[in-house]
Amino acid sequence: SDSVFLGCELTASTKSYTFQVDEEDDSDHILALSVVCLTDGAKDECNVGEVVGRNRENQEIAVPVANLKLSCQPLLSLDNFKLQPPVTFRLAAGSGPVHLAGWHRIVHREDISFEDDDDLSEEAEEELAPIMPAKK
Repeated sequence: SDSVFLGCELTASTKSYTFQVDEEDDSDHILALSVVCLTDGAKDECNVGEVVGRNRENQEIAVPVANLKLSCQPLLSLDNFKLQPPVTFRLAAGSGPVHLAGWHRIVHREDISFEDDDDLSEEAEEELAPIMPAKK
């Protein structure tokens, strides 16, 4: 697998950034957000950053991930919040600049060994204690 650092900046003039991968790429892609913060030039106003993606029914959904204000919360750690591309980051309120940083991990399918997965599941089953009947 390969990991690449990712960053983007949302401003009044650039309110969104879309991260997508080639549809023909057969690798698995994981996008993880580490931090979102206000950067130089931000005003003391509420800046709401949101993530726009699709749910299981393929409907677009927008979820706020940060409400930043220079005087009280200029930075928020997202603890490697994982997302599945394609995903759009949008500045829903405020003028920014809001910077998002994280990483993009590419897992190549030939790197995945299904034999290892079977071994892990058998080990997990062995560790489970047998279910005992309740005492009356």
